Amino acid sequence: MPLDGLLVPLVTPFSTTGAVDHDALGRLAVDALGSGADGLVVLGTTAEAAVLDDGERRAVLRTCLGAAGGAPVVVGAGGNDTRRSVLELRGLAQWPEIHAALVAVPPFTRPSAAGVVAHFAALATAGVPLVVYNVPARTGRELGEDTIRELAAIPGVIGMKHAVPAVDATTVALLADPPPGFTVLAGDDVVAAPLLALGAQGAILASAHVATARFAAMVAAWRRGDATTGRELAAPLAGLAAALFAEPNPSVIKGVLHAMGRIPTPDVRLPLLPAAAATVTRALQAVENDVAMIQKAL
Repeated sequence: MPLDGLLVPLVTPFSTTGAVDHDALGRLAVDALGSGADGLVVLGTTAEAAVLDDGERRAVLRTCLGAAGGAPVVVGAGGNDTRRSVLELRGLAQWPEIHAALVAVPPFTRPSAAGVVAHFAALATAGVPLVVYNVPARTGRELGEDTIRELAAIPGVIGMKHAVPAVDATTVALLADPPPGFTVLAGDDVVAAPLLALGAQGAILASAHVATARFAAMVAAWRRGDATTGRELAAPLAGLAAALFAEPNPSVIKGVLHAMGRIPTPDVRLPLLPAAAATVTRALQAVENDVAMIQKAL
């Protein structure tokens, strides 16, 4: 099954008691796929996976796999301990429904480029296809074009979430001549459209929780080469994404989903705090503006 198009990285809804609300989570998954998403990302940064315990993570994975109905499910995994990451991935290999694991470049440790390649070569032996999560703002390690091509050559590494805040020379060179069989997915919501315009095969976008159909239409337009529609859809969606990321993710998205009645609380777990009411209000206004502008484009 190809890994392309729009993938929605799901939040983890919490009930009024602080427990994971699996009914709300299942509805979010079904709604995303029913509104045009091509797949789901589970237990990523947006899911607050770092503050879920082992039992909660397993339960979240079961809920999402059950709701996916066979659509691609990519699971966030790994860390800055290679041995522990291999063990975690071997556990995920026991779930045949999982399409791939999304694994960040080791954060905080900041290994050399050669160390990053060796890390992913070790992880690839675990038996789960890997999507490299390149997010320099969180990892402190930028990847050059040569390093990305080395990663793409590792058997079992099938793609990359390329979450860079701007279109740089590495991005242009990579998308001008992408490695065979290596899928590049845009990973920064605000600048997703430029990457799609350059040839990215899809995108992983948390903002698509609240405008799934419109983000799906934008991704599809760029993929079929319809630049006019792609540009018309991209402009309002970039503004919406900026509003939804005005505070640390996923606090604003959860605030908006709660205001829409889609999740029972806007709660996040420490060290995150709920988004300020004014921030959520501005994001809701951006949703309304987005609807009005995109209705014209469509």
